[in-house]
Amino acid sequence: MKFCGGAETVTGSCIYVTYGANRILIDCGMFQGLKALRLLNREPFPFPVDELTDVVLTHAHLDHCGRLPLLIKSGFSGRIHLTQLTADLASIILRDSAKIQEEEADRANREGYSKHNPAKPLYDLGDVDNTIPMFHQVDYNSTVVLSKDLKFKLHNAGHILGAAIVELEAGEKKLVFSGDLGRFDSEIMHPPKKFKHADVMVLESTYGDLNHPAVKPVDELEKVINETFERDGNLIIPSFAVERAQELIYFISRLKRENRIPDIPTYLDSPMGVDATNVFYSYSHLHRLDNADLAHMQDCVTLIKDYYRSQTLLHSKQPKIVLAGSGMLTGGRVLHYLERHIGNPNDTILLAGFQAAGTRGRDLAAGKKELKFFGAKYAVKAQIKSLQVLSAHVDAAGTLEWLSGLRKKPQHVFLNHGEPEALKSLQNLLADKLQMNAEISKYGLTYTI
Repeated sequence: MKFCGGAETVTGSCIYVTYGANRILIDCGMFQGLKALRLLNREPFPFPVDELTDVVLTHAHLDHCGRLPLLIKSGFSGRIHLTQLTADLASIILRDSAKIQEEEADRANREGYSKHNPAKPLYDLGDVDNTIPMFHQVDYNSTVVLSKDLKFKLHNAGHILGAAIVELEAGEKKLVFSGDLGRFDSEIMHPPKKFKHADVMVLESTYGDLNHPAVKPVDELEKVINETFERDGNLIIPSFAVERAQELIYFISRLKRENRIPDIPTYLDSPMGVDATNVFYSYSHLHRLDNADLAHMQDCVTLIKDYYRSQTLLHSKQPKIVLAGSGMLTGGRVLHYLERHIGNPNDTILLAGFQAAGTRGRDLAAGKKELKFFGAKYAVKAQIKSLQVLSAHVDAAGTLEWLSGLRKKPQHVFLNHGEPEALKSLQNLLADKLQMNAEISKYGLTYTI
């Protein structure tokens, strides 16, 4: 195994696995956040792409699927194995990623604020069109045979719709790749599958250094909304288009239904978010919400894809709640709302999820008084709030709960998808509570099992 991303960071997930004649990738994510990480997106892949036989995708978030078009451009011609829901969502996310990159490159070239001349996207919509036909849809719990003694199954990870844990059987060894694990107390997603046995486990560590607060997210959201509208302000929520946007819409619809907040006009202004929400409505059998919940959600929010409707809403003076991508303020329509509202002390910017190092979201969460985007600097005068309780990742206690199904300790445990403090904290926790020795994965190193 060689960790080609997601090692001592929460981005760029990519693990290269060789077994016999097989060369497999578990995920092929985009690096986001710090510039040193983002630059890795433009580096050649650290493995021979022409020898790669298969890709197994855990889920559709960009940090797990975002470099697939680059992989195809580099010569990969095998199958990309994923669940049907992940195929639907990854198609939406990759198209949106390409579109945003094309738009940002075009704007940078027109306004001359890029150091590159000309600025170019990592990939375009044509590259995404070449990627999607490579998708090979796999049902949960079904066996896919890759060679005589190499096979895998996908199991529910509880993180977002379609997210999977990868159970890979190589000869007599069983390797379990957690991907991103969801929470056991989620109001929307079913909990992740537990395992009784694994010889090798690769375990995500996003929140390895903390436990989620016991407070209910809907109560925290109620407080932020009411405080904002007592000031006649607007509430702008940078939102991840998949899972987080739908969760927020559900909570807002509940608060309205229970008369805990005013009937404030609420909008989801995100082409990708709208498409993902429609997918969410279509797969109601794969989450916990019933038809009544979904009906209230649909009545609660106005979905906006059209650019001109977005511009009309942007310039509206009516108090409102707007959910817009991206969730870490790395791009997308939310930057236009930020440009308009970040200087108003009556307005609130609500960060509703994990903010990776090097992102504008992390800067706001850290209390920065100035933010740079669109080639200019903007003073931060709006109220900045955070809802960490809305995380779709398992925390330290939840990780122990997930591991409790094991009948014996794995021979090898590798920790990935975490920042250094979280990784070290989880490593110590596993040693202390489970007497389990875990190794923190290093970028570019090859581990032989």
